Amino acid sequence: MQLLKKHIILLLLCTTGFIQAQSKFNITNGKDKASVSFKMINNLIIIPVEINGVEMSFLLDSGVNKPIMFSLNPGDSLSIEQKERLKLRGLGSGKDIEAVKARSDTFRINDILKLNMELYIILDQEINMSTRLGVPVHGIIGYDVFKDFVVEVNYSAERIKFYKPETYTYKKCRKCTDLPLSFRNNKPYIDVKVAIEEDKDPDILVKLLIDSGGSDALWLFEDEEKNINIPEKNFEDFLGRGLSGSIYGMRSRVKKFNMGKFTFENAKVAFPDSTAITYVRNFKERNGSIGGEILKRFRVIFDYNNAKIRLRKSKYFSDPFRYNMSGIELQHNGMRVVHEVKKRNSSLTNYGRQTSEGDINVVFEHYNTLSLVKAYEIAEIRKDSPAALAGLQEGDIIISINGKVVDKMSLKRVTGMLQGKEGKKMRIKVMRYETVLKFEFRLKEEL
Repeated sequence: MQLLKKHIILLLLCTTGFIQAQSKFNITNGKDKASVSFKMINNLIIIPVEINGVEMSFLLDSGVNKPIMFSLNPGDSLSIEQKERLKLRGLGSGKDIEAVKARSDTFRINDILKLNMELYIILDQEINMSTRLGVPVHGIIGYDVFKDFVVEVNYSAERIKFYKPETYTYKKCRKCTDLPLSFRNNKPYIDVKVAIEEDKDPDILVKLLIDSGGSDALWLFEDEEKNINIPEKNFEDFLGRGLSGSIYGMRSRVKKFNMGKFTFENAKVAFPDSTAITYVRNFKERNGSIGGEILKRFRVIFDYNNAKIRLRKSKYFSDPFRYNMSGIELQHNGMRVVHEVKKRNSSLTNYGRQTSEGDINVVFEHYNTLSLVKAYEIAEIRKDSPAALAGLQEGDIIISINGKVVDKMSLKRVTGMLQGKEGKKMRIKVMRYETVLKFEFRLKEEL
């Protein structure tokens, strides 16, 4: 999909009411199914959408019940009808955020279409997923799509299929497991079992939100009554950013995690700080969430109409559960100017000879060029991590990692270069203000 070449100007048109919204998405290709390719970035699903004819990219998030739009900049033209202003609250310890309740004439995902889509537009320009993911992301969509179809997510092939529920037939599958879903506020929950530590309750039944918009494997909320406690081996870390600010907490591993007949050992788990999840704890039965690092290990069929989910192993099933051992969280922070000095010389065949006009000399000419390259900035750095102890700081701009210049790489690739086995030596060159600095450290296993 070709993303927006121009920027977007948002025209909020005041109106006294809405045309009644179309109740559902419809398949427009005349068939019983449609499909779309997606990009998997940091375990998240980024799909192409088209709003009123303008091409964008949205995060497919089973954990949201209404579409949200953000990351809009001045430039092109997109007309959206405004209904009212309101306050939204999301994950994070910050304050409520201002939004506009609005309606688009058309909302298209390849061959599926909905008219008069109701959505919320975030007015805070600082809320921007694009910088952390390294690709344009203009919004989030979830329940509106999942409720209208049987949705099959193939993480291995990076493809989603949408089936009409009334014509869909399940195939026999001995390698699959079907699990029941429950719903609250249009969000799907699943009951699974977890063993947190050795010599503890081995079968703690937990209710978890299925959250395809979360990149982590597993989140658990501390609960003394259910014996959900942080394991002894842990460390404090940045867990992500929600609509209401940054989220911090403790990282650790669980002894065992069961989803039907599928079992994971030593899976990553995060325990978010209670201040960041205040509003979600209103649903007291919820004990946490399952994120993209677990979901990508399956081919997943979401069937909201029949309140169930089907799981089958994907090629990622046996991948190790890795976490950030360097302590560095990067973001794409625009472009930076690079000054390059180049040398050009001209050689003459009669160099060193005498002529009637004097000696012949070779002239070396130096000239400067200016280039714009990507700026990858350290957005967060974990306290007492190898990178922090080496002296790296938030705001440092990464120039190279282990001798490889990063300014032409994707954020996904640069982040991958910071990963590896314990003991791997990292040599990082950064720009701090106008000074180039070099640092060395080794990756260290905290758990």
